[in-house]
Amino acid sequence: MMRGLTGAGAVAIACALTIAAAASRDPQDQQSASLRDAGALLQQYVSDGKIAGAVAAVARRGKTTWIATAGFQDLAARQPMRDDSIFRIYSMSKSVTAVAAMMLHEQGRFSLDDPVAKYLPAFTDVVVRERPDAAPRAPARAITVRDLMLHTSGLEHRTSDLYRRAHVRARDITLPQFVANIVRVPLMEDPGTRFRYSEATTVLGRLIEIWTGEPLDRFLDDRLFRPLGMVDTGFWVPPERRSRLTTVYAPADGALKPIEIEEVPFTEKPALVEGAVGLVSTVPDYLRFAQMLLNGGELAGVRILRADTVETMTKNGLSDAVLAARGGSMGWGLANVNVATDTGEYGWDGTAGTIFWNDPAHQVVTILMTQSVPANPDGLRQRFKALVSQAGGE
Repeated sequence: MMRGLTGAGAVAIACALTIAAAASRDPQDQQSASLRDAGALLQQYVSDGKIAGAVAAVARRGKTTWIATAGFQDLAARQPMRDDSIFRIYSMSKSVTAVAAMMLHEQGRFSLDDPVAKYLPAFTDVVVRERPDAAPRAPARAITVRDLMLHTSGLEHRTSDLYRRAHVRARDITLPQFVANIVRVPLMEDPGTRFRYSEATTVLGRLIEIWTGEPLDRFLDDRLFRPLGMVDTGFWVPPERRSRLTTVYAPADGALKPIEIEEVPFTEKPALVEGAVGLVSTVPDYLRFAQMLLNGGELAGVRILRADTVETMTKNGLSDAVLAARGGSMGWGLANVNVATDTGEYGWDGTAGTIFWNDPAHQVVTILMTQSVPANPDGLRQRFKALVSQAGGE
């Protein structure tokens, strides 16, 4: 639902806003021409009216070496972006949920090859319908926890026509109701036969509740967010933080206009705690999470996962056949990340314009957050990543 308009004057002010670069203690990083160019690129996108604003950060060898802001959280209010602006991170939530699940895997709470129906009996009777005109049939094998994490379960995406027509997902239903809804819709194919990006990670969130006996949001807060110092990450934005919540914009009639993606906004506590898409976060918070992964499961003396677990999670986990069908050069890891099979880089993005990637070879973490639909206007991510990569050896 569109709400209000933004005028050319607001964009002009955004054009004049200077980039705020954060203090690096490494002069070489601070003076990096490539990073200056990366910051200038963000400013150019603001000036051109392609995004309202952005926050970005780079960490090298465990130290945050650069953070920059450009543009506005809210164009109408002329509220500048700040280092700790809060963003809807959508599918970057998936990696967080995957880490939480693997913490429990290390404790022996489940096996990756356990059938999901072992813990969620509603999955016992799922059927496959590969074409609309085909008769439903039993799947060739059961969906496993591994299938949920690798998106080889046969489940569909939340925005698919199929799931929309069946009203599978809404932020005002409970997680058990979501599970009841999703099993009523046939699988798209047999488990294990195809990578299909899906709602599987929200099902994984419900499994975490069953394995722990705790609500997902409480488990994440107690076991992950607080230990890592992720002070602004959660499933909604409470009143005291709302002044830092960014507005989502979409282009319309030659300008950027605010858009509400959800019927239940992120300023309200949702009934549905979604492991797939439900989190809000900041660049500093997510940088700590990503750095923990790059460090092999540890940050500032706090160990979240074993190093061998993280290594397994951040490698391609797809079979050769499924990988080849996906395109061959880009795999998928249990951490719910894309994995470049040639370089070992990994990361993922979100519907509303956020992205992270880790480069193990150069020990670099990069985060870029905007609030934009489309999520990647005019190839911003690729252009920004190229400049950060150029700075990787400096």
